Order: sequence, then C-alpha cells, then structure tokens
Amino acid sequence: MAIAREELWEEHMAAGEAALGRGAHREAEDHIRNALRLGTELGEASHYHAGALHHEALLKKAEGHYREAEPLLQRALQIWEQAFHPGHPTVATALTSLAATYHEEGRLREAEPLLQRALAIRMEIRGADHPEVAEILNAIAEIYKSEGRLREAEPLLHRALALRERAFGPQHPAVAETLNSLAALHNEEGRLHQAEPLFLRAMAILERSGQNHGDLGTVLNNLAGLYHDAGRLREAEALLRRALAIQEGQLGPDHPAVATVLNNLAGLYHHAGRPREAEPLLSRAIAILESALGPEHPDVAEAFNNLGLLHKSEGRLREAEPLLRRALEILEAALGPEHPEVATTLGNLAGLLADLGRYREAEPLYLRARGICERGIGPDHPHTASILNSLACLYDDEGRYPEATSLFQQALEIRERALGPDHPEVAETLNNLAGIHDTLGQYQEALPLHQRALAILEQAFGPRHPFVATALSNLAALYRALHRHDEAEACAARAREIGP
Repeated sequence: MAIAREELWEEHMAAGEAALGRGAHREAEDHIRNALRLGTELGEASHYHAGALHHEALLKKAEGHYREAEPLLQRALQIWEQAFHPGHPTVATALTSLAATYHEEGRLREAEPLLQRALAIRMEIRGADHPEVAEILNAIAEIYKSEGRLREAEPLLHRALALRERAFGPQHPAVAETLNSLAALHNEEGRLHQAEPLFLRAMAILERSGQNHGDLGTVLNNLAGLYHDAGRLREAEALLRRALAIQEGQLGPDHPAVATVLNNLAGLYHHAGRPREAEPLLSRAIAILESALGPEHPDVAEAFNNLGLLHKSEGRLREAEPLLRRALEILEAALGPEHPEVATTLGNLAGLLADLGRYREAEPLYLRARGICERGIGPDHPHTASILNSLACLYDDEGRYPEATSLFQQALEIRERALGPDHPEVAETLNNLAGIHDTLGQYQEALPLHQRALAILEQAFGPRHPFVATALSNLAALYRALHRHDEAEACAARAREIGP
C-alpha cells in the first residue's frame, strides 16, 4: 500500500530534525530536500511547504549561512500566517526562529519585536504561566544580555525559571537550561559567587537525568569558563576535559561542539602560559569546523582569531596578522560589516598592529569598531566600553594623554552603569586611568584609583588571584613613588606570595 505524501513528508521532517540535532548536516539535507519536494507537490502555499522551508533555514543556520536562512524563514512565516492566522502557535514558532537569526546576525533591534509578538501569541493561547512562555522569556533575556541590558535580563530569567519549575518540577532539564542562562548572566556581571551555585545545580540536574549529555557538556564548558575567570585553572581544566569526553562520546570526534570545547581548552592553556599545548588544540578545532561547517563559517573565524591571539601572546606577531585578517574577512562575509563580532576582531587586529608599532594603521580600525558598536549595540554597551578602553590604551602609548584620559573616563562610566561599580572590567579601566596619572606624576590622583581597583579584584576573585597580584604590584610602585616604603613593601610581599 502506498504511503500518502503527507506521511512521507512527516517522516522526512522528523528524520531531518533528528539529523540536525546530531550535527549530521548531509543526512539532514537529504531528508529536508525530500520534505521540500513533497511540500511543493502538496502546494507552495501549504503549511507543508512552509514547514520544509523552516527546516531548510535551520540547516542553513547550522552551516553558518545566516543570510540564506533569513528569506526562507520570512517566506515560511508569510505562508503560515496565511494558511493559519497571525495568532497561531506555529506563527509564534516562525517568529522565534526568525528572531534567533536576527540575533545571530547582530540585528538585535529587529529581533526583539518579533519575540515580543511571539510572546503575546503564546500568552494568549497558552496562558501566562505556560512553559512555552518561559522559552520566549529566555530568548528575550538573551537579547537583552547581548545589548548589555543585564539588569533587565535578570528578572525575565527568574520568571522563566519559576515557570519551568512550576510546570516540570525542580529537577527537569528545561530548568537546568534556564539555570545555565542565569548563571551565565551573573558571570558576565562579574558576580561569580552567585553564578557558581547555579551552574552546579544545573550540572546536578543533568547528571541525575541521565539524558541531555550535550546540554551537560555545555554547562560543564560554561562552569569551566567561570573557574578560568576566577583563576581556578586546575578545576577549569578538569571540567573542560570532562566536557570534551562527553561531546566526543555523544556526538563523535568531528562534531562542531567538540571544536567549541577544544577552543576553550586552548584558551585555558594560553592564559596558563602553556602555548605549546594550546596550538594543536586550536589547529584541530579549525580542521573540525572547516570540515563540518565549511571554511567560511563564523565559528572558523573565531578559531582563527584565537590562534592569532595565541601567536600574538608568544611574540609571533607576523604570524598572527594573517590569521586575524582571515577571521575578519570571514566574519564580514558571513555576518555583514556591521556585526559586533566584526568590531571585536577589528579591535584584536588593531591591538596587534599597535604592538607592531603601526599606530596609524591601528587607530582607524579602533575607530571603525567603535562606530559599529555605537550604531549596533549602542553607546552604553559594555563591548563599546571595551573598544573605548583599547583605543585609550593606544593614545596612552602614543603619549596623547588628554585624549586617552577622556576615553578611559567614558569607558569607566559605561562599565559602572552597565555592569555595576564592582565589576572586574571597572577595575581594569580604573587601573588604566591610574596609570596615566602615574606617568604624569599625579600620584595623589592615582592612589584612590589603584586602591579601588585592588578592592574590586579581591572581592571578585579572592585574595590570591593573579589579577590581584598585578594590582598589588601597581600599588606598591605608587607607594614607592610617594616614599611610603613600608606600605610598598607590604604590597610587594603579598604580590610575590601570590606568584605569577
């Protein structure tokens, strides 16, 4: 007996979705192509055709072809609105997918209204307390986080967490997902002590469930990032190695998720002063990503960027430059010239050129990065502050102290406003601003800045972190300049005790 086209369509759609989840893109492409053919036969204005277009868009996104995904999602949305009605739950699904694409493209202001519309649909149909509402709240919070609106993101995540706990119970994997998002938010805010227990709870939920091993690998990876930031490098390494084993066992050694962990493990080795161990991990990550996603994928650019920064830290500046330029080329082609990730790579390349003494080439790159950030994510975003801070460092190196001071003060105001007065990035800018006062012999102006930077770092990382040692050394040098030798020696002794 022949199988109806509708049933065949459903089989191919389910198989394509499953293959996508495993990262088997070629297998997914075969099933989605068949579903698309069947959907066309059933009518180009049918919901079958729209569903296949939606899945094709998800495949394009997985391969990094965001610009190709966007018109497919727009067409699917249009068909579903006509086939059903604008308030149908399937329309909310299309809106959420299109918003995610805009988010990945850095088009945050276009993404949020789509999610707000999807939220209204879900609340109207499902009610305000339905777990599908929590899913969209989570997505809106991620938009706010990307925009630097961290304080607005937090209550949304708390509400999503409460909805999911009420609907599924406190031990459900969906609860772990929101815990992971909330922990990542606190980590970005510099509230490491609040982030850690949330990551640990998410990890425990996923371990008990015996499922979602990929999600467990993600949480382990994120918790390792927190330990890395806190200077707990041995714990971070153990978590990353465990995450790597999970992802390799679950997804195979050549899956992009494996490359993500390799990238992060290489970053750990980089900052631990183990560059010889870091480089082969990055080379393997690049090979995996190029094979799985193609050489023009943004994740490939990230790996090139990291390898370039590794070479920069080793003093291999001329080897680093073509890697950073290649990363920039990929990102501009994949995400467009105005994406925040383009700004980040421009900043990295500018920093390299400054290290090479090519200040006239570095400055326009910083200025372009600044413009991208101010136009895209806004002038009050922490990433904008990071570019201002780096540009100020360039002016400082050139002896352009009034311009550097003005930019450091702008960066400080943004960071205090967006991240709070006790964030480690605030300490970084305080230290840089104090350094200009040191250079100009303005020691009384420098002293409270150094002292405050030290207090912030001790609170954030504990008294034995390398960043604390650096701040103590800076303060010791200032005390010597002020002839306060006992205080200078006390700070220097503490710095030596912490070690490199």
